[in-house]
Amino acid sequence: MTDVATTPRARGEEHAHGISFHEALLVWMRVAILSFGGPAGQIAVMHRILVEEKNWISEGRFLHALNYCMLLPGPEAQQLATYIGWLLHRTLGGIVAGGLFILPGIFAIMGLSYVYAAYGNVGFVEALFFGLKAAVLAIVIQAVVRVGKRALRNRVMVALAAIAFVAIFFFAVPFPLIIGAAAVVGLVGARLGRPEFAAVEHGGKSSAAIDSMLGDAVPDHVRPNASRALRVGAVWLALWLIPVFGLLIVLGPGDVFTQIAIFFSKMAMVTFGGAYAVLAYVAQQAAEYYHWVSAREMLDGLGMAETTPGPLIMVVQFVGFMAAFREASGLSPMLAATLGGLLATWVTFTPCFLWIFVGAPYIEALRGNKVLAGALSAITAAVVGVILNLSIWFALHTLFRQTFAMHGLGLSFDAPVPDSIEWPALALSVAAAIAIFRFNVGMLSVLAASCITGVLLRLAGLI
Repeated sequence: MTDVATTPRARGEEHAHGISFHEALLVWMRVAILSFGGPAGQIAVMHRILVEEKNWISEGRFLHALNYCMLLPGPEAQQLATYIGWLLHRTLGGIVAGGLFILPGIFAIMGLSYVYAAYGNVGFVEALFFGLKAAVLAIVIQAVVRVGKRALRNRVMVALAAIAFVAIFFFAVPFPLIIGAAAVVGLVGARLGRPEFAAVEHGGKSSAAIDSMLGDAVPDHVRPNASRALRVGAVWLALWLIPVFGLLIVLGPGDVFTQIAIFFSKMAMVTFGGAYAVLAYVAQQAAEYYHWVSAREMLDGLGMAETTPGPLIMVVQFVGFMAAFREASGLSPMLAATLGGLLATWVTFTPCFLWIFVGAPYIEALRGNKVLAGALSAITAAVVGVILNLSIWFALHTLFRQTFAMHGLGLSFDAPVPDSIEWPALALSVAAAIAIFRFNVGMLSVLAASCITGVLLRLAGLI
């Protein structure tokens, strides 16, 4: 892997766009610290800083990178940071940008997991997470609205979203199958020239630093190269899979660390559509198959991820932490939990760098491809339906103490037990939604107010 910012050629290109590695490092640290609010908020932060404020990358190239990151498994915001860091300063720039994006979340989630494992049954902590879950529900609903406004621009896209929701919620159709079907529909529609699948034109600055350096043509340093792709792929595959196979050989398939490594490695290959779209799958497997966490604990973990910087999929660290905490394999519970959380994080995010560093040159070469743009439009519409499914899943487990499985006539879904409704949670969720939608209150303010309210409700004996 010689394409790093320290090579003479890289130094020349750094001088060409006028952005020093040190300056970029400070900006990526700023992006990481401000990366709250899930993928929508994180992408908005990067757009504001990189496109509007710094003028490092044009609107068109930024959206091109984002659209293709949405096609990849994994958190699109973190991969977008890696992509732009790679454009600026090659492999080293991508590692720094993508690594810094998740580093604050690793420390924050680990600290909160320690508190949760040690004091999770304490009334004060339970009250905090009670408030968090109610606010998270409102935030997830906001994600449905935000993505829906951007993606569902005609009746065809609305229909795709509705079909995706029905398929995943009522019939438990696997998420990758839904995304694959949507991509086929988009490809066919674009090939037939249907206007519903046309890419949306975006304006923006054309004299941005990266665009001035690269131009519209594919430059040498991002030109697809099969030999380089094989070398880079081999390195990142080794970093990802050697620990997995090592645990499998040494500890065996039944050990909790092996199960964490294998499960989250598989998840890293199917997490299309970002965290919102895949969390229901993770929750189902972790809670119902492996029994690492309960559904309510999964919501608590999501609350942690919502309140800390970094991708929402960082909740996997909490799941790995709790899994190893409960099956310590001869280690002290906290040491095992720490290793389990870090292992889940490693096998989840290492593939993200693989996808970008191997695929980014080919992605750049495909700029302006109308057929692929049609596939992206259809996939984004389907993701809206999947996010709606997730919001309902959260609502069921936040607002009701009990649910039951409904099966028959091909249907398979969870339904609430009406008598188990939690009225304080419903009232707090409605209040959070009003604050977000009616008064445009910031996410952190809503989360803080919900936590305080949860504590007050506990002190009043209402929860």
